[in-house]
Amino acid sequence: MHRVLVLGAGKIGSLVTCLLAEHGDYEIHLGDITLDAPKHLVEDLGLSRVTPCMLDVRHPDAVSTYLSAHPVDAIVSSLPYFCNPTVAGLALTHQLHYFDLTEDVEVTNQVRVLSAGASRAFVPQCGLAPGFISIVAHELMTHFQTIDTVKMRVGALPVHPSNALKYSLTWSTDGLINEYGNTCYGIEAGEKVPLLPLEGYETIELDGLLYEAFNTSGGLGTLADSSVGHVRTMNYKTLRYPGHCEKIHLLMKDLKLNEDRETLKRILERAIPQTLQDVVLVYASVSGTKEEGFFEENYVKKIYPQCIKGRLWSAIQVTTASSLCCVVDLVLASPGTYQGFVTQESIPLKDFLANDFGACFR
Repeated sequence: MHRVLVLGAGKIGSLVTCLLAEHGDYEIHLGDITLDAPKHLVEDLGLSRVTPCMLDVRHPDAVSTYLSAHPVDAIVSSLPYFCNPTVAGLALTHQLHYFDLTEDVEVTNQVRVLSAGASRAFVPQCGLAPGFISIVAHELMTHFQTIDTVKMRVGALPVHPSNALKYSLTWSTDGLINEYGNTCYGIEAGEKVPLLPLEGYETIELDGLLYEAFNTSGGLGTLADSSVGHVRTMNYKTLRYPGHCEKIHLLMKDLKLNEDRETLKRILERAIPQTLQDVVLVYASVSGTKEEGFFEENYVKKIYPQCIKGRLWSAIQVTTASSLCCVVDLVLASPGTYQGFVTQESIPLKDFLANDFGACFR
């Protein structure tokens, strides 16, 4: 029986808790800044293996006291990205495995430094992008003798767009603004290079529908670092309905709201609705040489909302939580295999897809 502390009972943390608790091999402590969300989740869904608790990482000593009184094997952070260095520090102090969902490059670098030489696994970026997309792309890359181009494209979109942005808030607004406003990275001419967000515009057609794609930060994860010198070109772009990028560019660049992100967050959360009727698009493409010549291989998947424990969960919740749970399960099932800083691309795709939590990606 694995014991896990999940911090954050929001959109993703709630489903992570539900999936792990339903699996049967897990006992979960679900912590949030109030008891309301954890208690309601446990009561509404009848999660007998979940213990609600009130924990606030802004008071790390109190969290540390709780961990001393309630020993666990791992901490999962589904908190905002800026909380994760504190959580990783607690994991190191208590010799616990650590997992998070961050797309923030600097936070991942902090976790990398902190986890150097650790006896437990520290696995950031366990979501969809970064996360699963790197696992898929890396697997495709192993099919080639030399690699020319790696394209990674992911989008979470409303099935029925109803506003000028053709978008709904499907996850963290802070994370979304980070993606649109922070420096991106890729590989060009074999070297890792910084790229501008909202640039690199292109269109792509999937199943007869047209989408646009453009540079966003964080989705590449650590794959560029591990691929320098082996790939000519590599980049990650977000998929949206045509017209979205132009309007976001107006907000963030022309109106300079990238310099006033709190105002931008208030505008988006006041004006853009949330939805559970979404679709997640995952597209990875690798081209290169094999013995037979120059080839391209693709992974393409569309994932829709699912009903779990009698509740409808959005596609972005399902894919993000499933990806994290899958990585947690693989690491805890092989305690001697993963130690220190663990990259997503070091997780074998065949193991991921064979795991119970990887079913939505098959």
